[in-house]
Amino acid sequence: MSYFPCPDPALGDADGVSAIETLIVLSAVDLGEMTVRRALPSTKHQMVVPFIFFDQMGPAEFLTDPGTDGRPQPHINLVTLTYLFEGEILHRDSLGTELAIRPGAVNWMKAGNGIVHSERTSAERKKNDQRLFGRQTWTALPEADEESASEFVHHWSDDLPMIDEGWIKARLIADEAFGKKSVFMTNSEMLYGDIELQAGRSMPIDAAYEERALYTISGEIEIAGDRFNKDSSWSCAPATQSP
Repeated sequence: MSYFPCPDPALGDADGVSAIETLIVLSAVDLGEMTVRRALPSTKHQMVVPFIFFDQMGPAEFLTDPGTDGRPQPHINLVTLTYLFEGEILHRDSLGTELAIRPGAVNWMKAGNGIVHSERTSAERKKNDQRLFGRQTWTALPEADEESASEFVHHWSDDLPMIDEGWIKARLIADEAFGKKSVFMTNSEMLYGDIELQAGRSMPIDAAYEERALYTISGEIEIAGDRFNKDSSWSCAPATQSP
């Protein structure tokens, strides 16, 4: 596994605080029934440790199409993490799992020594108009875990801690933030959350990690006077941000 070191911002150093190592303009792939936007890997930045793929699904609305119908596909030596904002996906895999994921929940699938899975719209949901909007991230397993036994773990939205301070609402997917710890156990250190920040407010970004990245789902955020919208993401962000 490789990494790209990024210096932490120094207190009182305006130039260091305003530095953004990489700005990533998303690539888009039209799959017919929906568009997938990819932030990682990019030509400018291959990974943000441990994330090696970062995809956004939709938003898509299925009116006449039968929804998404991903065929079974094999994976090995990595972990996929699926998180939805809207809609539902039916997950099946070679471990015998059959479970629907809904908004705010997490599907964590460790491929390890090999797994086959499919992600589809259920027969029941195909009968009605529907929307699908979410993200899927793929993380590299540490070398010692690459050939470990495959696993599938699901956490309902109620299982994940929520931070609600009025000006900020956040669901903590992995690790610790704002005095709370996620129940979601990972093979690699990572801070991963779904954050809704009130306009005009700012929040700190934990500098304890080798790399830090922000991905804008909607609206704009401002970093050291520069504004970024939902069509770009970046890594090695400074210590504060505001929308």
